[in-house]
Amino acid sequence: MAKKIKTIIKLTIPAGAATPAPPVGPALGQHGLPIMEFVKAFNDKTADQKGTVVPAVITVYEDRTFSFIVKKPPVAEMIKKALGKDKGSQKPGKETAGKLTRSQAEEIAKAKMEDLNTDDVTQAIKIVEGVARSMGIKVN
Repeated sequence: MAKKIKTIIKLTIPAGAATPAPPVGPALGQHGLPIMEFVKAFNDKTADQKGTVVPAVITVYEDRTFSFIVKKPPVAEMIKKALGKDKGSQKPGKETAGKLTRSQAEEIAKAKMEDLNTDDVTQAIKIVEGVARSMGIKVN
């Protein structure tokens, strides 16, 4: 018989660098989960992606056990990484923070494909370009 799910927690945490401090501790603590157990498991699983921020979806069961999956980094993070930037423009639409080439957008779209709500690469590229524009990054 399958375990009964109590709740699902979604957190965005730096890969390989989760700590019991907020947001992890309070989010897991309120459901009575073993915080250090999650921190250790998450850090082991994401050690190869250190320096990237990744979303984790934690499924909490009624017997106080948990399972989690790690998704691909947010598109905005992937764009910043591709351009070697720390952040987007302070005033998107007025100031440009950089330029994203069509091929960079395509690479990001293909890498993020499984988390996007489309199977069409052209649509996926449009999603990436939209995120880039909202960050104040020009797309060529």
